[in-house]
Amino acid sequence: MPNAVLLDNVQHHDLRVIGGHGPAFGDAVNEIPVFAPEFAELQRDYPLYFRQTENGGFQTYALLGLDKDENLFLVDDQWQARHVPAMSNRGPFLIGMNDDQPMLMVDLDHPRLSRSEGEPVFLPHGGNAPALERHMRALRTIHQGVELNAPMFAAFQAEGLIAPVEIAIRLDDTIEYKIPDLFSISQEALSQLSGEGLERLNRAGFLALAFQVAGSMGNMTRIIELKNRKRVAL
Repeated sequence: MPNAVLLDNVQHHDLRVIGGHGPAFGDAVNEIPVFAPEFAELQRDYPLYFRQTENGGFQTYALLGLDKDENLFLVDDQWQARHVPAMSNRGPFLIGMNDDQPMLMVDLDHPRLSRSEGEPVFLPHGGNAPALERHMRALRTIHQGVELNAPMFAAFQAEGLIAPVEIAIRLDDTIEYKIPDLFSISQEALSQLSGEGLERLNRAGFLALAFQVAGSMGNMTRIIELKNRKRVAL
């Protein structure tokens, strides 16, 4: 559980955030939750798909690797992609709610926090330093995405766009990966949408998102390429 407290520029004036990426910061995962405001950037690098949540809804994920705790985009301490998902880019910061108002929180036990190394969180006179502004942009993406989740998936379901999909990858005669219990945007259903359906989705701002998710599955070739590169290097 995070040791989350309200971020305060007096109490936390000397906090610093360590940069880079790696297993020590929780980046060694083979999938990560992602959100609608970042789909346009994500679909250039990662396959995107949906998983059902406990309450019967859906959450979008980006595929990062094939084995457990494998992030194929991690090279040394760098994330080799054009866009780092917001859930990783938020660093040690979280959004808390107080009377339905979002509050900026910090996890004091997060491995990125330091008093002696990394970039400062605050400027000498108390304003937000560039590092904090960068992490806050990621938090805004998450916050906006959470609010969009329910109406976006409701619109996709209303148009019959969500369908089960299984990712099956064969690397050679002995190694095969299957990822079950996934859903995605049906290319067939998307291509057969009526003019009214296209207009409804476009007016709601969800049509481009549907195309981005559907098109992102082409990035499976990059996942296979990265996996084979890793196998050769071992």
